[in-house]
Amino acid sequence: MLEVVGSKRTILNFGVIHTTPKLDAALKLIDIERDLSELIETYKPDACGIEKLFFFRNQTTIIDVAQSRGVIMHTIARRGIPIYEYTPLQVKKGICGSGTAKKLQVQNALKILFGLSDIPKPDDAADALAIAYITSLARPKM
Repeated sequence: MLEVVGSKRTILNFGVIHTTPKLDAALKLIDIERDLSELIETYKPDACGIEKLFFFRNQTTIIDVAQSRGVIMHTIARRGIPIYEYTPLQVKKGICGSGTAKKLQVQNALKILFGLSDIPKPDDAADALAIAYITSLARPKM
C-alpha cells in the first residue's frame, strides 16, 4: 500500500497473504478474501493494481493462481475500487525502463525509489510493491 501526496510516494505497508498449505482450496480462497478485505478496510485504497496472468507451464499452478486472482478481483471490484492490470513485462519496464529487467534489478530499483535499507522481500511482496508503484503513476489523478 502506497500513500501518494503530490509526487511523493510513501510505503504504508507491503507483504503477502499467506494460506495454510494443507487447507482445502475453497477455504484458502475464503482466507484470501478475508485478509484482503481487512487490508482494504484498514487502508481504504482508491485504486488497486494486479498482475495479469500469463501462460504457465504447470497447469495445476495456473488453476490455483486463476482462482485466487478471481477472488482478489471480486473482493476489490465489489467495493467499487478501480483495478489496473499489468503484465510482468509492463511492471519491469515501469520500474526499470526495460521489460527484460531481472527480478534483482527491479528489487534494487524499488530500494532506491523508496529509500529502503534493503531490497524488498519476499519476491512476491517486491512484485506487489512494484505494481503498486506503477499503478500510482498510471491511474487518473483524483
